Amino acid sequence: MKRASIIGMALASLFVSTVALAQSADDKKWVAQCLVDNKDAKVSLEIVTSYCTCMNSQMSESETRTITEWEKANPNTRKMCEQKAGWN
Repeated sequence: MKRASIIGMALASLFVSTVALAQSADDKKWVAQCLVDNKDAKVSLEIVTSYCTCMNSQMSESETRTITEWEKANPNTRKMCEQKAGWN
């Protein structure tokens, strides 16, 4: 069990770092805040990262709200990203 947890965390780190390579510094900041905002989610880190990345990609470059703030005003996009990430 402990070994599986370690392997899972290693894979999650690899996934997060791979996703992070394709993002600007600003994107990384917003996605990181989204991960913090969703730290108590009952889904895996990979799913939350995929969701936050999807939401960030739907926002304009000039957006000043956090992903968490923006998702409340854009429920259809939130639902689409939840499905894409496998949240539900």
